[in-house]
Amino acid sequence: MAAGIKYDTALLKLMSFFESSTGAKLHDCFVDQNGTLVFVVQPAQYGLAVGRGGSNVRRIEAALKKDIKVVEHSSDLVQFIQGLIQPSKAREIAVAENVVTITPEPSSRSFLIGRAGKNVKNFEAIVKRYFPIKELKVL
Repeated sequence: MAAGIKYDTALLKLMSFFESSTGAKLHDCFVDQNGTLVFVVQPAQYGLAVGRGGSNVRRIEAALKKDIKVVEHSSDLVQFIQGLIQPSKAREIAVAENVVTITPEPSSRSFLIGRAGKNVKNFEAIVKRYFPIKELKVL
């Protein structure tokens, strides 16, 4: 579990349900700014958590009646961001003076930014939960 983060009983129940349903070990769990339930799994647990063809994700979404996202935790900032923005692809992720700049594939750009920048703000908040960055930009 992530250090310095407190969980309420409802979230602890969701975490327990996720771990028992998938067999994957969780690093963290929270509801993001878009209302999606985000499960951050331990490194090398992503495939186990998602299941064959995404079967675990679909089953858990149906059981909870909520959108979920599974992200693999990494202590490497660039690798974590690549997992976070999936299925979108980034041509380049650059880090300079605690500012992260994502250069996406042209087809992924609008999804990464989102209407009125809500997706990029959401990604920035999630990354700030684990890494000391000032800002996240999508070019």
